[in-house]
Amino acid sequence: MPKHRKESAPAHDWTVHAARAARGIRRRVLAHTVKNNGGYLSQACSSAELFATLYLRVLNLGPVAKPIVPPRFPGVPGPGNPDYRTGAAFHGARAPERDRFYLSPSQYSLVLYAALIEAGRMDECGLDEFNKDGGVVEMIGAEHSPGMEIMTGSLGQGLSQAAGIAMGRARAGETGRTVVFMSDGEFQIGQTWEAVQAMSFHGLGSMLVFADINGYQCDGKMDSVMNIEPLEGRLASFGARVLRIDGHDIEGIARASSLPPDGRPLFVLADTDPCRGIELLRSRYPKFHYLRFTGDDERERYAHALEELFGEGH
Repeated sequence: MPKHRKESAPAHDWTVHAARAARGIRRRVLAHTVKNNGGYLSQACSSAELFATLYLRVLNLGPVAKPIVPPRFPGVPGPGNPDYRTGAAFHGARAPERDRFYLSPSQYSLVLYAALIEAGRMDECGLDEFNKDGGVVEMIGAEHSPGMEIMTGSLGQGLSQAAGIAMGRARAGETGRTVVFMSDGEFQIGQTWEAVQAMSFHGLGSMLVFADINGYQCDGKMDSVMNIEPLEGRLASFGARVLRIDGHDIEGIARASSLPPDGRPLFVLADTDPCRGIELLRSRYPKFHYLRFTGDDERERYAHALEELFGEGH
């Protein structure tokens, strides 16, 4: 558990805060979906409680003095660009005992930005720069985007990079965890399994992986495209420690992250609903991956949902 959190606080205090943050994440992503005529909305529905609990309860990150206003794009990294910075500043200063967090599926970037705002790490005016030329608040986040420090696309590459970082930290004697957020579709990719194999072989017990198991990908239901189950047994056979939980249970998410390490990388498989909190989205079954409005009528229905669910006008 984060050392900066007050352990004496009653449990309901933080759960109320986390539930409020999850609602705020859905609201912000729905608002931007309406504004931009589309967006990755189902990802917010399925993962809002996961991100809220990670940022408000699980991650041991350095503090930020005040919510950060995202800077302009500093140019591509290289020896001729000393001004280049990653988005790691939104996680506070690095320290050996602090956690490091990595978002693997970059289509969840807007969910991450919304979580940073809810956690008081990013100024909410930063979303005004979402997906604009010259800005860092990119639709598909890169290493310079808020909350990111490595480029994790194509899918499946984030876990391998995080494993390398965790190995380096272990050799340096650092005690902080390396925490990764994944989507279930990434378990269809061979590189993911090579990474799990290496993580287990090298005993990277400081790695904590949360996987959003919402059951859908860009082409429809996971089990109709390429089945990944039984995922618990497959990961265990590769040497990982595995828990399966309700991904909307914020106390369950926190409990899963607090297990004492036993030398094995811990995978928390979080079963979630891709339409949780915004029932209108179910009309898109089975294609939830990216919502592009079919016309003004559909956009208007989502604008009304934004008003009815969250009290925001349109």
